[in-house]
Order: sequence, then structure tokens, then C-alpha cells
Amino acid sequence: MQRAVQQQEQQRGKVFLVGAGPGDPELLTLKAVRAIAQADVILIDDLVNPEVLQHAPADARVVHVGKRGGCKQTPQEFIERLMLSEAQAGHCVVRLKGGDPFIFGRGGEERDHLLVQGIAVEIVNGISSGLAAPSAIGIPLTHRDWTQGAVFVTGHGKTPDANPDWNTLAKLDLTLVIYMGVARCGEIQSALLTGGKAGETPVAVIQSATGAAQAQLITTLQQLPEALAQSGIGSPAIIVVGDVVRCATQRDVPTTLPQRFSA
Repeated sequence: MQRAVQQQEQQRGKVFLVGAGPGDPELLTLKAVRAIAQADVILIDDLVNPEVLQHAPADARVVHVGKRGGCKQTPQEFIERLMLSEAQAGHCVVRLKGGDPFIFGRGGEERDHLLVQGIAVEIVNGISSGLAAPSAIGIPLTHRDWTQGAVFVTGHGKTPDANPDWNTLAKLDLTLVIYMGVARCGEIQSALLTGGKAGETPVAVIQSATGAAQAQLITTLQQLPEALAQSGIGSPAIIVVGDVVRCATQRDVPTTLPQRFSA
């Protein structure tokens, strides 16, 4: 009986939930490279730079599972079933995600689904866009002169009612790093202003951070919806709200900040 269980475990494959970082393929971690190099099957998100596939075996099967806001998406249930079936077939599966799998990447859901079925799962962290996007234009998330902390929050909940408590967040003297907030920037701005956040609070919006299509805007909370609409910047983008935006590199960055905020 014990031998049969051991044989069954050996026949099962393994799933790596791998963060591919924000876009620049050189930001891929060494551990991620090693995981990709042993993959039989790779499930890759739309936001992952395809250049990272250069590390994959020539015979690895690559399945594109799109995940991009506002576009046709591969159902999450299909992705989870595919990972499970490939692992049960004894394959090494790499689920390749933009950023980090455990920061708004549904990695927790996927890990739970696989563990319940007895599949081994390993998490390989990646550099989240919430860190890389501000850094790409010189914004530190913490700074002793401006703030002692940062909050990562989504602007797009699982359901329309699953929104962050913007009223509470507005009162915190912390950097707000908002993922998936472009489509709802008007609602977010209104809620933060209602909660007491000052209209002159600096805001940065960074699209496609560290990639060839990177674009950025620096403005204020009061001007955010209008400035964003005029800039043409869209998803995927990170919105940074807080005084640390004063540190941003101003060169070649569209800005609607008052002169006193200029670097």
C-alpha cells in the first residue's frame, strides 16, 4: 500500500507559480529562470514579456492564458483545471504571471486549488509592478521626509461592491499604490477627496512600467481624472498617491503639478 502511494506521488507533476516581474526581462529572478528551464508546460499571461520564454526548453508547450483588464480573458476556472490536469499527468507546470503571483495575481486561489488535489506547488516571487513602476521614474514608496509606509490596494475588486475603504485610506499618512485603478480613477479620486485627502496631493500614473511602452503622468489628486484622460495613458498602470511623488524624475514626464512640486 505504501509503495503504491509513493508511485502515485512520483507520477504527479509539480506546479510553479512564477512571477515574471513588471516587463523588463532582465528583472526576472534566477529562481524564476531555473523554474522556466525545467518546464514541460508554461501557462503565460498577456502581461508577461514573451522574451522570458527564451529560458524555456525548446519542446515546452506554451499556452497563452490572457489576463488583461477590459479585454477578453481566459476564465480562471479553465486555468486552474488545466494546471491540475497537466500536473496530474506528471508534467512540470509553470504558471507565469506578470509581477508577483501573490500580489493581485490570484496565486493564493491557484495554490489552494492545487493543494486540495494533492499537487505540489512552489511559489517563485517576482518584482511587483507596485514597486517597479514608481521606481522607474524615481519615486521611492517610503521616504523619511515624506512617509513611513505604503499601502498596496486594488482599484478593481472581485465584485462591484468589493471596494477598498477609501475613506479610511484617505486619512492615512501613507503612500497609496493602486493597482487596476485607471478605469475607476474618477470614483477613487472622489472617494479620497471625500475622505479628507487634500486635492493638491501629488499623484503619478505609470503605464507598462520598465517596458518599451512605458508612459507616465504626474499630476495632483484634484486634477487626476482630467489629466489622465488628456494624457492617453491607460491600463496596465499603477497609480501612486502621496508626497513621495515629489521625488519623481521630471524630465520628459508630462505633468500638471504646480511649480512648487517640481523636482
